[in-house]
Amino acid sequence: MKLNVVLYHPEIPQNTGNIMRSCVGFHAKLHLIRPLGFSLDEKKLKRSCVDYFDYLDYEVYEDYSDFCAKNKGKYYFFTRYGHQSPSVIDFKKEAQDQPIYLIFGAESTGIAYDILKENLNDCYRIPTTDKIRSLNLSNCAAIVLFLASEQLHDPEILAHEPDTLKGENFIDDVTLAELNDIHLEWKGGKQ
Repeated sequence: MKLNVVLYHPEIPQNTGNIMRSCVGFHAKLHLIRPLGFSLDEKKLKRSCVDYFDYLDYEVYEDYSDFCAKNKGKYYFFTRYGHQSPSVIDFKKEAQDQPIYLIFGAESTGIAYDILKENLNDCYRIPTTDKIRSLNLSNCAAIVLFLASEQLHDPEILAHEPDTLKGENFIDDVTLAELNDIHLEWKGGKQ
């Protein structure tokens, strides 16, 4: 089953671009809930997404109510106010009967408090030390996407790089001595 990443009022185009790339890499659909802090044509967004934008499955919604009306399933909210780790979620079990939506909030304000209060049992926080409030939005999305995809075993997710994307295979085709020579040349020549 395809995962769904939801960005509630995203503000920073570079974060959204990185998340777009992660969505393509993890075979997930991206849902963007307005207002957006950028245009979808913005150069910073496209640069962060690299050349994967054409492969992205995404949809934009006017507001949270519009999103909810069009997307039924299990919602998980990722917030600094969550009291449980996403590692406790059994994504495989939940995905058997319904789509899964991983919801992340705006970089500055997160998800609206009234939405979180209505969904307290489905609020999660990625554990960190007591030195920071939270991680960067795009890092959080990548972490949770990885956790979920590991459980779901999506056949679209490959553990190896496909031959169609490979250049020279340094691991299999190059000796350690040759790798050292390549590294030295890259750093400015052999000593």
